Amino acid sequence: MSNSSHLAWPVRWVACDEQLQKLEVELREVTKNKEKLRKNLLELIEYTHMLRVTKTFVKRNVEFEPTYEEFPSLESDSLLDYSCMQRLGAKLGFVSGLINQGKVEAFEKMLWRVCKGYTIVSYAELDESLEDPETGEVIKWYVFLISFWGEQIGHKVKKICDCYHCHVYPYPNTAEERREIQEGLNTRIQDLYTVLHKTEDYLRQVLCKAAESVYSRVIQVKKMKAIYHMLNMCSFDVTNKCLIAEVWCPEADLQDLRWALEEGSRESGATIPSFMNIIPTKETPPTRIRTNKFTEGFQNIVDAYGVGSYREVNPALFTIITFPFLFAVMFGDFGHGFVMFLFALLLVLNENHPRLNQSQEIMRMFFNGRYILLLMGLFSVYTGLIYNDCFSKSVNLFGSGWNVSAMYSSSHPPAEHKKMVLWNDSVVRHNSILQLDPSVPGVFRGPYPLGIDPIWNLATNRLTFLNSFKMKMSVILGIIHMTFGVILGIFNHLHFRKKFNIYLVSIPELLFMLCIFGYLIFMIFYKWLVFSAETSRVAPSILIEFINMFLFPASKTNGLYTGQEYVQRVLLVVTALSVPVLFLGKPLFLLWLHNGRSCFGVNRSGYTLIRKDSEEEVSLLGSQDVEEGNHQVEDGCREMACEEFNFGEILMTQVIHSIEYCLGCISNTASYLRLWALSLAHAQLSDVLWAMLMRVGLRVDTTYGVLLLLPVIALFAVLTIFILLIMEGLSAFLHAIRLHWVEFQNKFYVGAGTKFVPFSFSLLSSKFNNDDSVA
Repeated sequence: MSNSSHLAWPVRWVACDEQLQKLEVELREVTKNKEKLRKNLLELIEYTHMLRVTKTFVKRNVEFEPTYEEFPSLESDSLLDYSCMQRLGAKLGFVSGLINQGKVEAFEKMLWRVCKGYTIVSYAELDESLEDPETGEVIKWYVFLISFWGEQIGHKVKKICDCYHCHVYPYPNTAEERREIQEGLNTRIQDLYTVLHKTEDYLRQVLCKAAESVYSRVIQVKKMKAIYHMLNMCSFDVTNKCLIAEVWCPEADLQDLRWALEEGSRESGATIPSFMNIIPTKETPPTRIRTNKFTEGFQNIVDAYGVGSYREVNPALFTIITFPFLFAVMFGDFGHGFVMFLFALLLVLNENHPRLNQSQEIMRMFFNGRYILLLMGLFSVYTGLIYNDCFSKSVNLFGSGWNVSAMYSSSHPPAEHKKMVLWNDSVVRHNSILQLDPSVPGVFRGPYPLGIDPIWNLATNRLTFLNSFKMKMSVILGIIHMTFGVILGIFNHLHFRKKFNIYLVSIPELLFMLCIFGYLIFMIFYKWLVFSAETSRVAPSILIEFINMFLFPASKTNGLYTGQEYVQRVLLVVTALSVPVLFLGKPLFLLWLHNGRSCFGVNRSGYTLIRKDSEEEVSLLGSQDVEEGNHQVEDGCREMACEEFNFGEILMTQVIHSIEYCLGCISNTASYLRLWALSLAHAQLSDVLWAMLMRVGLRVDTTYGVLLLLPVIALFAVLTIFILLIMEGLSAFLHAIRLHWVEFQNKFYVGAGTKFVPFSFSLLSSKFNNDDSVA
């Protein structure tokens, strides 16, 4: 769409520019005056030091003032005669000043060579370093006094002083003149100190006043730069009076865009109103996914993997549930999950607090993911109830389903004593480990209403039971998760009008997955439902049966059910047939389309959903419109298809994808066992922490127990937060991300799109820096 509008200069920007110009002029004048005053002050200080040092060089008699007007003749008078010296003294001149320490030696040599010895130079080093009025650098100085004869030599001396950048100052002829100059210098130095102090105070006041609005001015300048940056992307029309901009806009925001253009034209007073036209195009639009403060965190997790293509299935919707749930499976603890939930709830209730938005990086990271933490804590409470685990301890809410008293022989008739292993007083006294038998009537009265029975917390085979349960649960959840990802890929194929992918890719992938791993889930549930406590000893091992499914053992096994061998062979045949379909089905179909079908063009209004960036999509130009009932032919389409179609490349791509999927089904299923491993690690760490701290603190006698219990509880809380909540929570968080990115999203999500980033002032901090310049 195009937008044509006249340039308008906002009034507030003009006022801002005028204020900045006035401030700049004022600061330049004040700074310039300050530098002049400072330079004068440094020169006066140098003059004072020069007078002080040169006072010791030459002592001239104030009353002796010879009046000879010219040099004596060298032929008649000797220069060594005293009267001649007096006449020469009448023509003596003096040049005094300061010179840089590093130039003294070269300066003296130059004077000797140029003046041929008709100069007398005296030096003295200053005790302190002075600042150079020209450069501001603090250096060491030498005070010099040069005595010379004649005006011609005096001109040479002054030129040499200028070449060596000496600071030359007038030399007083009499002691009275020296004293008057010294007094005048002291007075002027004091005045300059006073004026400089007042100038600095005024400059500080001006800068403080300007600093009050510097933040708002910086924001205004960034906005102006951003607007000009966007205007530079526009183009002029033929009259060079209007700007034309082609932009992407969501369809739902077209009315808001029209209203904004009308409002801008009205406020700017433009004679020609701005208008908008919708331009049909075949380019693929960028991806715009609207989020709110709740869904933004989950969308960021998906976007970190890759931005989805236009109209591609967005995994963020399902990630809202699956991500915190898989995290909770690894982090299942009622107590730890409740603490995390309270922390996230505190952030959610105080989300409008300004200090949270301006906090440090780590705290801001927690704040931005507050809703993710909230759901992770809530789901962890649920899985903690399922595991019946609260700070490594079980909670008996509904009463155990196991009855210990039913194991005693006295509770059963004598006829049953021989059939069952029962307890008596002797067995209880002489055995350190007692085993409950669920086949004994009355021992097992039914399953626990919610989660695992708390009696398992006392059992010696607790880990064996929980490992079996969590391992099977991890496999079941993983296969369901991956199968759901393959099903979501079907919706992508339907939307992009690639129905052949459903028959040649998605359905073979589902058959390969379900015939092997779906059958594994079936065997797990079948064994749980069919075999009871009485028949559990004769129940076959699922692992052995699953392995025998592929090995075809010579001897027949008991099996789970009748006809198991034939069912497994059928499933293997279906699996074996789905593999060549995966490898060759799609390439052969595209080759058939390319060679045996006419290439129909695309004539659709709006956006085409097929991107012409691969050989597959070039081949589909015909089949796409056959499905839509469009039979219009484009000559350019056939030429492009003939040039770009490459069967070998398509075949190689599909073979790589198929190998990756088939091997990935095995490796990804094993990867979901991290749900069991991290859950076991979290439970064991909680148990170790309780045994090393709380159990020791609770077993101390009553005399010192209360005093010791307080620091023990504090240490237990600190270690729980830093080790179990932060470190273990971060570990489970990263593993949950990996399960979504690698095992789930790669089944249907490409993530090769371009994110729609609209022009917004809120994004200026990430796009424009202080060093940026408007193009």
